[in-house]
Order: sequence, then C-alpha cells, then structure tokens
Amino acid sequence: MATSLRHRGLALGALSLAGALTLSACGSSDSGDKASGSGAAKTHTVKTAMGDVKVPVNPERVVVLDTGELDSALTLGVQPVGGTHSASEDSFPSYLPASRTKNIKQVGEIANPNLETVASLKPDLILTSKVRDGDRYEQLRAIAPTVMTESTGTAWKENFQLHAEALGKQAEAKKVVADYDAHVAKVTEAIGGKEKAAATEVNFVRFVEGADIRIYGKQNYIGSILADLGMGRPAITDKAKDGFSYDVSPEKIDLADADVVFTSTYGDPAKAGATKTMNSGLWKGLKASKDGKVFKVDDRLWIAGIGYTAAGKILDEFQAKMTG
Repeated sequence: MATSLRHRGLALGALSLAGALTLSACGSSDSGDKASGSGAAKTHTVKTAMGDVKVPVNPERVVVLDTGELDSALTLGVQPVGGTHSASEDSFPSYLPASRTKNIKQVGEIANPNLETVASLKPDLILTSKVRDGDRYEQLRAIAPTVMTESTGTAWKENFQLHAEALGKQAEAKKVVADYDAHVAKVTEAIGGKEKAAATEVNFVRFVEGADIRIYGKQNYIGSILADLGMGRPAITDKAKDGFSYDVSPEKIDLADADVVFTSTYGDPAKAGATKTMNSGLWKGLKASKDGKVFKVDDRLWIAGIGYTAAGKILDEFQAKMTG
C-alpha cells in the first residue's frame, strides 16, 4: 500500500504541469463549439456524476477504467488506447474480440489504475464511474477530461447513453439499442413467448471467493436483462439487499431454488465454495438440479460484461440453454 501511495504521489507531481496544460486547453476550447479558429480542439459539454465536463467532440485517445466502459466503447466502434482489468484476471474479457483488445494498453486493475501509465498514453478522454474512481477524480481530470457515471451494474443502459454522448456516437447508440430490443423480442418468442417466460422462475447464483454465496436480486446487470425478457423471479429475490443480492451460506443454498438456476464463479471454484456446494445434497435437491436446469456460465460475461455487446451474447446463450 505504501508503495502504491508513493507511486501515486510521484505521478501527481510529474503530472502537475501536464495537468495544468490539459485543463488550460479545455478551458481555451470553450469557443471551439462555435468556430474552429486557430486549431483549438472543439468541445461539447457533458453532464456527469461529477458535474459538467467539456470533452472533445471527436475524442481519439480514450482510456476506459471498467468493463462497462470498455464494452460501450467497442460497441460504438471506438478503439480505446488503454483499459483496466479485474483483480482476478490479467487480461480483458474473452467475450470481446481479441482483435479489438490486443492493442489496448493495460493500465492497472479496476478501481486501482496506475495514473502514471494512464498519463503516458496522453488520453483526450477518460471514461469511468464514481463508484470505481470517485476518490481519484481530481487526479484523473488533471490528465484528461474525465466522464464519470454515478455507478455501474443496473444503470448500464443509462451509462451507455452517457458514454455515447461523450464519444460523440449518439446515432450509433440508437441503432445498438434498437438491435438489442429486437434481440430481446426474438429470444422471448423463442423460449415460448411472454406468458411462458413470466411463468418460469429464474435465479442467478454467484459463488465469490472470500464472500458468501450471492443469490442475485433484480437491481443489477443480469437482473435487468432477465426483466427485459419478462422472466419470472422467485420470491427470495425480493429480499435482496438494496435489490442487489441475498447472501447465504452453503447450508442455506436451498433458498436459491427455482425452475432454472444459472451459476457463475468469481475466483477459484474451490475457494469460492462452488465445488463443495454444488456437490452437496441440498444443491442436488433443488428442483432445477433434478430437472437438469442448472447452467454454469462465464462470470466475466454474465456479471462483469455490463454492456450491450455482452448482453447480446448473454441473450444468445440464454436462448440456447433454455431451448436446448
């Protein structure tokens, strides 16, 4: 921790002049919206969780500090120059095309970016959220205009719209949303229509290394996709703390029962309790287990994707498992 703080302090000192120049450039481009003039970059104002921020009209060097921002940028056809990875992985999510992520510079872990590395990329826009990097906002905005959403997860659709505005890709965003809505309708029809979907209760159980087992509620990324599909949700989901998750021990895993159960694991399956729990009598006694309706899925896609490209792949996989 001391080393991290020392590096952060050095980064701030080294960036003070660059930060001042960056902020000065942003301020001087205020009139850029009206005239190109002496070559000053044109900007437009975006309303963010940290207030109004002037960003380039056509940003060319974008750094993304979470998976949702990475998904948004690539979905909208923007190639980031830098991005963070999760604490449990040292690469970008595999559901994204390798051809699009191989040239993105790693800038540290989510919620713990290396500011020196970020600055070295000379970004003209940084995308992140207050919940991840709110305490680093001043340092980040000294490097480049920083657009923060309030949070992540359940607000992913609203966040995408803000990302699109910051990237100048509103027209592309409209098509992405329309395509998603059409995809949802297609999958709903494929699994039997709205009535059957509503009558089928689905739970999502996540095993997390170092934490209790999470029965996901309705106020999260995957919960919103299930809601879009019109799927039924068991009563236990209404007990989720802040709508996010209802956490249980392996001895109470029977509370996760439903017609269909999707599961994922963050970290090592043995250390997260997934292996032991899913071999237990309680787990094997679940209705979903007896009916062969328990489906293991990729945690980095179904939980951490948090974007429209991830959602499209989730819908395809959901349809395949529900109709297979």
